[in-house]
Amino acid sequence: MAITINLADKVALITGASQGIGAQMARTFHAAGAMVVLNHPDLGTTRADAERLAAELNALRPDSADVLAADVSDADAVRTMMQGVKARRGGLDFLINNAAILRDRTIAKLSPDDWQAVLDVNLTGVFHCCKFGLEVMRDGGAIVSMGSIAAIQGFFGQANYAAAKAGVQAMMRVLARECARRGIRANTIAPGVIDTAMAATIPESVRAEMLKHIPLARLGTPAEVAEVALFLCSPLASYVSGQTIEVNGGWRG
Repeated sequence: MAITINLADKVALITGASQGIGAQMARTFHAAGAMVVLNHPDLGTTRADAERLAAELNALRPDSADVLAADVSDADAVRTMMQGVKARRGGLDFLINNAAILRDRTIAKLSPDDWQAVLDVNLTGVFHCCKFGLEVMRDGGAIVSMGSIAAIQGFFGQANYAAAKAGVQAMMRVLARECARRGIRANTIAPGVIDTAMAATIPESVRAEMLKHIPLARLGTPAEVAEVALFLCSPLASYVSGQTIEVNGGWRG
């Protein structure tokens, strides 16, 4: 018996969808039949990147991808974005909280502004998207938020990032309880080191040291993270809620 994931007529919003894991999330959900809404913060090339991706997806299936700009750290902008999803698509079925930034420094060198900037996007941004997303989400939907191996391992120089991601993982456990009456599930994915443009900036010596901790002896791919998100939003995960799924190649220690 073949098992397929069919998300036809479902609407998925992916934050930070202009590149990297977010862009792959959009492609994966779209391939499963969902209509996708690509969020970007309208910084640098993010608008052009998101519009290029939407054009790619709409060429495959007309009127199946939208682009909405919003800085997730701005509550009013997120509220407007969610109302835009409702106006355009009638509501939301899946929310993927992927938007994140880095401002790595040791605590001794970390400025209060860099501490706050990371928490504003990586933690408060998830709160904003969940709060206002739930207002337009249909019952029986799913929320997947991106945690991180950093929240578990406590990497040097990532106090702000690790704290924010640990907060996200705790928030999803709470949300799983609060949303259960509506049949909405909430889970977290905690990726390890994934082969993205960001990972390409890691010095080769540091990368070699990381690989020593990964039993599979390689970096993960954006597709391997996106496919776990797809599973968590599918009927195959209908009894999975309040969990953190580690996608890290077996990293321990």
